[in-house]
Amino acid sequence: MKKLAKKTVVIVGGGLSAGLVARQLTAQGVEVLVLERGGDRSQGPEARLPSQRDELRWDVNQGLIQDWSRETYTARHSSSEQAVPVRWMEAFLPGEGIGGAGNHWNGHTWRWAEYEPRLRSHYVERYGKQAIPDTMPLQDWGVTYGEMEPYHELFEQLFGLSGKAGNLKGQRQPGGNPFEAPRRTEYPQKPLEITEAGVLFKTTCETLGYHPFPIPASNSSGSYTNPDGQKLGPCQYCGHCERFICEASAKASPELLLYPVLRQRKSFELRPHAHVLGIDYDARSKRARAVRYLDLRTGEVYEQPADVVVLAAFTMTNTRLLLNSRIGRPYDPATRRGVVGKNFCYQANASIDIFRKDHWFNPYFASGCTTTAIDDFNNDNFDHRGLGFLGGGLIGASQSGGRPIKTRRVPPGTPAWGTAWKQANADWYNHAMTLTILGSCYPDHDNYLSLDPVHTDAFGQPLVRMTFDFRANEQRMLAYVGARMKAIAEAIGGDVIGPLNASIAPFDTRNYQSTHITGGTVMGADPLNSVVSPHLQHWDAANLFVVGASVYDHNSSFNPTGPLAALALRLGDDLLRYVARPGWL
Repeated sequence: MKKLAKKTVVIVGGGLSAGLVARQLTAQGVEVLVLERGGDRSQGPEARLPSQRDELRWDVNQGLIQDWSRETYTARHSSSEQAVPVRWMEAFLPGEGIGGAGNHWNGHTWRWAEYEPRLRSHYVERYGKQAIPDTMPLQDWGVTYGEMEPYHELFEQLFGLSGKAGNLKGQRQPGGNPFEAPRRTEYPQKPLEITEAGVLFKTTCETLGYHPFPIPASNSSGSYTNPDGQKLGPCQYCGHCERFICEASAKASPELLLYPVLRQRKSFELRPHAHVLGIDYDARSKRARAVRYLDLRTGEVYEQPADVVVLAAFTMTNTRLLLNSRIGRPYDPATRRGVVGKNFCYQANASIDIFRKDHWFNPYFASGCTTTAIDDFNNDNFDHRGLGFLGGGLIGASQSGGRPIKTRRVPPGTPAWGTAWKQANADWYNHAMTLTILGSCYPDHDNYLSLDPVHTDAFGQPLVRMTFDFRANEQRMLAYVGARMKAIAEAIGGDVIGPLNASIAPFDTRNYQSTHITGGTVMGADPLNSVVSPHLQHWDAANLFVVGASVYDHNSSFNPTGPLAALALRLGDDLLRYVARPGWL
């Protein structure tokens, strides 16, 4: 193993969080090294026509996704079961390459509800302590929305968000989401075009007394130049967002908006193909001394000393590195003690297909965020007294593409193959729309991450073991919100209305649900129940910081990206103070 010269800040992971932290630091001349296990995809076939439009290569065969033959996860539904390796993961899709999952995301970018960073306190204040089950270890983050709001605003300007404000400085705005957290400014760009499905959903929801709005998007509705001088082109509504890089530079992503700026700064260095193996930790001094990584091109192992180490990788990787490096006490579900790996959460989602011969929906005309939604049954925007669950879901008319392999909406009862199946596809391709629920997922004492005692990756290290299932709270939530979505579908009407397809137990890794997984390195004000402080500083290592969705105590129905970006920008500013004067923040 070769020892390298020390760097001031070493960041593990080359995605969104790393790019935002590095932006803040390098703007002030602080030396930053980013280690990314993938390569640069910005000039490859995945970013150019005609090869970018290859659904088989990038979607079906997961061309932008983590290599499951090299590193996968094991899964089980409870701690009493034996975990088995997931040979081909579909449920959620970690990215690989500079930009990470920000390359193949759809672009949904939310600010979470104002009360969500202090969700436990909110529920106790509104419903009493008895409303939170003993099996649900909700806790506050230790940071408020008000502290994060300026960073939300900065991120939205950097990524050129398209949308319509619903709450400007506490004043409700027509056409926006009336339940959203208060904002100081309007979105940088106007909303995306509304689809025919969105028009029908909007009209119906307004008739029912709900509050439809266009969801906030990192798909650019026009030409845009951000504060760093980086440009976005207008969305072409080509239907190739999720699992694809945007060849038109219309989908805001780290490899388009962050890393070109960083590469121009003298204090920044990026090392691709660097697979991090662990962190060298001195328990006596409570310091991370170095990062060990394998160069995937040469097979050489390097020791990279650092004054500051930042874990900014995917949720599973942040947790794995702490567990493999033995930093922090692993969570034990039997005793409910320990912190690393606890509060692993996913999302509880559902959908309903509507078939109408009198409407031409044209599913191919879409972006990743051509969704019109209502927030009326989301989070705690409705009274939960007597319902037997907490949380909720965003209901929307979602249309993100009509690609030929996977977009095959046919009425219930259609044969799975043959002439009748072909005819149903021809009859209904342009005459079907889908309503969806993106649902919250709250922690359960038996949903957690740990190291698998049997199975290892290609480098001989233990795999991350997922112990997860949709528990009673999420199933009751989906039943309640699903009934409201079913009523909306019936009010829209159609020749055929499909059944409610919901993420019910048992959790199935073979079906895509979302890449919105959270927890494992949760933040909080008490080291007894959190891995990192409200400033994302590891309680057991003053110079080790963790950022990403892994620090969330729970998962909202909203995508994790917005708060993740705000926390990353805030951490960059915190690290400027730490580098100037090391110590506990």
